[in-house]
Amino acid sequence: MIPLKLLDWIDKNKLDYHYLSVNPNAIQFLKDNPDKIYWRLLSGNPNAIDIIKDNLNKIDWRLLSGNSEAMNILLANPHKIDRYYINDNPNAIEYLKKNPKKINWYNFAKNPNAIEVIKANPHKINWTLLSCNPNAIEVIKANPEKIVWDFISINPNAIEILRANPDKIDYYYLSENPNAIELLKENFNKIDWSNLSTNPNAIELLKANPHKINWMALSGNPNAIELLKENQHKIDWSNLSTNPSIFNYDYEKMRNSNLELKEEIIAAALHPKRIFRLIDEYGENIIYDIYLDD
Repeated sequence: MIPLKLLDWIDKNKLDYHYLSVNPNAIQFLKDNPDKIYWRLLSGNPNAIDIIKDNLNKIDWRLLSGNSEAMNILLANPHKIDRYYINDNPNAIEYLKKNPKKINWYNFAKNPNAIEVIKANPHKINWTLLSCNPNAIEVIKANPEKIVWDFISINPNAIEILRANPDKIDYYYLSENPNAIELLKENFNKIDWSNLSTNPNAIELLKANPHKINWMALSGNPNAIELLKENQHKIDWSNLSTNPSIFNYDYEKMRNSNLELKEEIIAAALHPKRIFRLIDEYGENIIYDIYLDD
């Protein structure tokens, strides 16, 4: 895993460690500060599997059941799988196919990898949650009378459908839709600015309208880190703690790691057995010129 560290301007004493356990980029920080881990929320963190598997007695099996990277742990402990949360897990489809009685059709409809199973069971579809499923556009287009318009308004792959039905758009939800920026610009007076503040593709629009920003919502926006740096007194530190962009590459560790790798490569390249083999193959003068000439 590439080493990460907190941005220099982030005051770690202001972070909310409960919420930091949700942050996918906080893993090394949490490994270095295990007393700060909030195990319940860490259980849902897809990047925390190495920590989780060594602390199975501390985890929350409900949240782990929805963790896309936890299937090996879950399959090894099937009696602990939560029937509700497993239906949200995009990597649990094969498990659910083999255990169809454990499918919860209410929330299974929002699982992006469940489309083929859903197509085979049309009478069981929850159209409310299917309407926001980004992989369900084909099914949605084939059943326009069943669309739930507030939920489809948040669907990033539904812009074509929404443009064809402008009178049905729910702008509260649309304001969160990362692919709806142009549509929102065209309907500026309908924007919900609190939801827009969470939208990762809305930064330029937010910069142009700073008085409308919801700073609590913006604090969790991964693309807003420079805007937050410039307005630190407005930050909500709990939401900021969930923001993956508060961490950046630890270049010093990367350099040190590369130095160790270089030393290993050089040691292997200049191993006497290899040098003697190359001398036999190419001649002593050529090999000395390549490897030993200053």
